[in-house]
Amino acid sequence: MRSSKYDSALKALSKKSYFKTSEARELGVPARMLVYFYEQGILERLGRGIYRSTSSETGLDLNDEGLVLTAISIPRGAICLISALCFYELTDQIMREYWIAIPHKETSPKRPLTRIVRMRNMTLGHTSVKIGKYKVNIFDRERTIVDAFRYLSHEVAIKALQEYLKPTKDRKPDLEKLARYAKILRVKITPYILALTT
Repeated sequence: MRSSKYDSALKALSKKSYFKTSEARELGVPARMLVYFYEQGILERLGRGIYRSTSSETGLDLNDEGLVLTAISIPRGAICLISALCFYELTDQIMREYWIAIPHKETSPKRPLTRIVRMRNMTLGHTSVKIGKYKVNIFDRERTIVDAFRYLSHEVAIKALQEYLKPTKDRKPDLEKLARYAKILRVKITPYILALTT
């Protein structure tokens, strides 16, 4: 690529995981130039007004990269449902799109391959995890199980609950927390727990 007066600004922006059009404008790069750099393959467009440099290395494998970049570009969102079930290895479903919950009253952000789910209660079970060097918002395992019964097919939800109930050396099921979340979110999960544990 030939030298451009925007080189130093692009270099600074390429150090970020992603950047907004407004941040580029502050460094003197107009929106039309972002479109040009996108068309030249120098930038990748993550969503409306959100870009990242194609030369920046995330250090993530391809399975995680799209999910992480999408999640961090929606700061008030949280990874949920199928994406969270996949992250916690509680399903054999394939993540064909990134499932992100946002507060109920917010406008849905446009992101490729992303399913936005509006939720009224964004605090229950809200946590964050590190994937590579990135910190992302996600619902914990118990909230994810309860949400599966609220939003997904019973078949997917029951299989996820079945996996959740299998203790491993790293984790044990927290039935008290699961029951508390189910009560708060008004989900009748007890009969399924009893059927799978007795």
